[in-house]
Amino acid sequence: MEQVNINSISRIASGTTFKGEIDSPTDLRIDGKFEGKIVCKGKVVIGETAVFSGELECERLDLFGKFSGSVDVKNILTLMEGCDMNADIQTQKLVVELGASFNGNCKMVAKTPAEKPANAKK
Repeated sequence: MEQVNINSISRIASGTTFKGEIDSPTDLRIDGKFEGKIVCKGKVVIGETAVFSGELECERLDLFGKFSGSVDVKNILTLMEGCDMNADIQTQKLVVELGASFNGNCKMVAKTPAEKPANAKK
């Protein structure tokens, strides 16, 4: 299992409201309210108390809280039990737990052209 240095994770704590843009080379956790755009090279966790509104681009996303807007996840998007997602999604892999709520559009994308299924139209 991959070890994560807790000091390298950026965090927006519960009770904090942030409006604007974030460009992060490391993992990010949101437990407060965020409105704007985030580009993250690592994993983003949107906690149970979080409310996110805007655009998000990241490597991985675990959603526990509320999300509205658009998201581009390069690897795995996980919608956890109790989350509320109202968004346009683009991701390589999608995991939806029982009890998660999703409304919107989802586009599944291959990482590279070589990963497309053999029966895909050319």
